[in-house]
Amino acid sequence: MAGNTQMNENERGVMALHGLTGGIIATVLLLSIVGILTFLSITVQADNATNYYQINQDLHALKMNSPENMNHRTMK
Repeated sequence: MAGNTQMNENERGVMALHGLTGGIIATVLLLSIVGILTFLSITVQADNATNYYQINQDLHALKMNSPENMNHRTMK
């Protein structure tokens, strides 16, 4: 019988990776990835919150959409 869908007691997949254990592993893995990415984003934001730049020359020398504007600022 190729279409037999009955299982014996020793063939249950409750603790197989596609069962309960697999669901727990997938949940823990996804939550750990979210936690790591959240931690990294908070540290990057905290580092760059005090790393602002200031314009060190005349504001009238700036041109709209010019790559030369990069020369008019300094990083703190």
